[in-house]
Amino acid sequence: MERRTIGAGALGVGAVGLGCMPMNWAYSGSRQHGEHSLRTVHAALDAGSSLLDTADMYGPFTNELLLGRVLKERRAEAFVSTKCGLLVGDQHIVANGRPGYVKRACHASLRRLQTDTIDLYQLHRADPEVPVEETWGAMAELVTAGKVRALGMCAVGARAGRRAGQRAGARTGLYDATIRQLERVQQVFPVTAVQAELSVWSPEALESLLPWCAARGVGLLAAMPLGNGFLTGTLTPGQGFEPDDLRARHPRFTAEMMAANQPLVVGLRRVAERHGATPAQVALAWVLGQGPQVVPVPGAKRDRWARENAGAAGLRLTAGDWAELAALPPAQGSWD
Repeated sequence: MERRTIGAGALGVGAVGLGCMPMNWAYSGSRQHGEHSLRTVHAALDAGSSLLDTADMYGPFTNELLLGRVLKERRAEAFVSTKCGLLVGDQHIVANGRPGYVKRACHASLRRLQTDTIDLYQLHRADPEVPVEETWGAMAELVTAGKVRALGMCAVGARAGRRAGQRAGARTGLYDATIRQLERVQQVFPVTAVQAELSVWSPEALESLLPWCAARGVGLLAAMPLGNGFLTGTLTPGQGFEPDDLRARHPRFTAEMMAANQPLVVGLRRVAERHGATPAQVALAWVLGQGPQVVPVPGAKRDRWARENAGAAGLRLTAGDWAELAALPPAQGSWD
């Protein structure tokens, strides 16, 4: 698989990563982790998808424990990315950016992952009660101590970003709040990567966030590049989702919005047929084509999906393909 570099330190990863969250969190059947999930991680590594993206909150904790079973055998082949800063309660999720907590969280993640070093440690969400520079400073100390190689930040979602901008009395672009945080922490310690949603049906990161990253040599990890599964063409309008599936509450997964957005899937399928590919592979090729520092991190629960996603790294879209994809209608329904 093609290799890409992220950050000023030129950390090398496979062009397509593996999002591990669906194995233990947020999707129907996610808690049925076991041999299927282990095979998925092994299949991704076999295909060159070295970047394994997880977080302590996925499960919580069980996703890191799962990866630890693989890393015990294949650590040298993997680029491990995990996150801190969010705590899962019985009814809600809260941010915790206190320096002492961040360091304890890192050591706990290292134990679960069965490794001595985390390649990329990401701040899942800034704590509004703690200056982000203090949180980032604690994370930087982990780099100095050799526990972490590089630092990253997850972009806040659309609604949270707009609310933050409004509170600050500033312009309210989608990623303005994230960029302000990035500018602040960049003064403390270099940002290697930013993780944000980027896909054919959620291209908003192209407007300001990706240019910010490109100008500073920062990598962009494209989360949800398959639109929570919609862009694979395997979902049908009106199908039900279990209550613990995040799509059961997502505005774009109502029967009406799924039907309205079918032209996106039709367009992806049309391009895919010309290449003997799948809609998912075309959707990932679109993300890969946004810049050499962009690494899509599609989630997968089955080994065949991990192999299919990895195959997108070898798909080369033509000028005609790009024109056809650019002409697709924008997605209907609110962004989050």
